[in-house]
Order: sequence, then C-alpha cells, then structure tokens
Amino acid sequence: MSALSALEEALENRWEALRARVFDREPVEVVDALRRECDSNAVVCRADRVMVPNAYDVELADPVHEELTRRDSHVGQALTDSLVRHAARHGYEWAGPLTVHVGRAREVPNGRYRVASSVMPHVRADGFRQARR
Repeated sequence: MSALSALEEALENRWEALRARVFDREPVEVVDALRRECDSNAVVCRADRVMVPNAYDVELADPVHEELTRRDSHVGQALTDSLVRHAARHGYEWAGPLTVHVGRAREVPNGRYRVASSVMPHVRADGFRQARR
C-alpha cells in the first residue's frame, strides 16, 4: 500500500467515523458490510489478479431506508463510490460493470440491513431487480 493510499484510507475512515457520530452508525455499518461482502467473495485468479463480484444488493429495513435516503438522496452512488475505493486499495478487479442496488425489505436478519453480491454480466442499476429474479 502506498503512502497516498494509506492516507486516503485514513481520511476516509476518519470521515466515516465523524459521520457516524454526527448521524448514527447505519451508513458506516452498511459500508463495512459491503466491504466484507466484497472481501469474502474475492477469488484469486493468479498472484496479480483478484476478481470480486460486480453486483451488490443492499436491502434496508423501512426505517433505515427512510433515514438514509432522507439524508442523502444518492445513497446508492455513495455506497458504490466507497466500494470502488475499497477495491482499488486492494487491487481487486470487478467481474463486470459494478452496480449497487439499494432497496427496501420488509424483513432483514438483523432488523436493519442485508447485503448480498453476485457476478452479473452487463448489469445496470435500473435493471438490477429484474436480473436478480
């Protein structure tokens, strides 16, 4: 990791910690869950090539969805940007075009959110739901 990457990661972590204190833990927890999902599904193809899923589905409980979208109407883009930075720091390659779909769910295991990933070719955010079915 270069000094610049380490600095970027430190600044991003500080910003997310500040956001968590000012607002609440939800955005940071969702970002962390996305990163864990990405890391846990990384496939080492060779020493210099690590592939990760390109389609992420974030399901939020109604109150969480309302809170996050009320604060920031571009939640999906913010989560995507964070995931892009995470992948770049680790040298990951996407299995196809990256998308993060954020939606509501009536029931999620922890009562707040669920994150899942898959490999999908030619996925677009507006066509994500239809492709997952």
